[in-house]
Amino acid sequence: MTTHRISRFTLTLLASVTLAGALSACIPLVVGGAAVGSMMSLDRRTSGAQIEDEGIELRGASRLREAFGDRVHINITSYNRQVLLTGEVGNERDKAAAEQVISRVENVKSIVNELAISGASSLQQRSADVLTTGKVKASLVDAKDLQAGAFKVVTERGTVYLMGRVTQREADRATQMTRTIGGVQRVVRIFEILSVEELNAMQPPAPRAAASAPR
Repeated sequence: MTTHRISRFTLTLLASVTLAGALSACIPLVVGGAAVGSMMSLDRRTSGAQIEDEGIELRGASRLREAFGDRVHINITSYNRQVLLTGEVGNERDKAAAEQVISRVENVKSIVNELAISGASSLQQRSADVLTTGKVKASLVDAKDLQAGAFKVVTERGTVYLMGRVTQREADRATQMTRTIGGVQRVVRIFEILSVEELNAMQPPAPRAAASAPR
């Protein structure tokens, strides 16, 4: 298996930030935020969508906590109003109930329910997942042909979930690159595919050259 070459500094920085953020939140319901997002390139969501995503994650986590207490481990991640549920619950009934709770949260457009029916993952597994997420994010930052800020990365039990608003080329490139990273067992794509024309329309206009002063 080929390993993608990643800048040592980039990997260390991103993995450390991600690990510190994840391990400081010792609660069963985890809000999926990107602590390193401000360090990355332009986010392709509108500012309104970014605010709504934060609200969805906070309200969703609160309502799941009210419904289940600490007997489940559920991560909620929202990107452009599409919600990804990962983690572990005890049975199919709880899995369906969690999706119903999130479906009633304001501004949720769709739900991808990836909850596993199993016991809660160990601290060792979660730490490994955090490091895997850091390596994937670092590889996106290092890639010269990808805009790292267009992606959100979530890892659960070795499965990497890639979210974002990207072109088909970007989706395929990021997927191929992620599959070569150590610790990645599976890649699940949850993309909103943009055409090249749609992407170009989102780019800020190039600054005009200053007019030469008359002599």
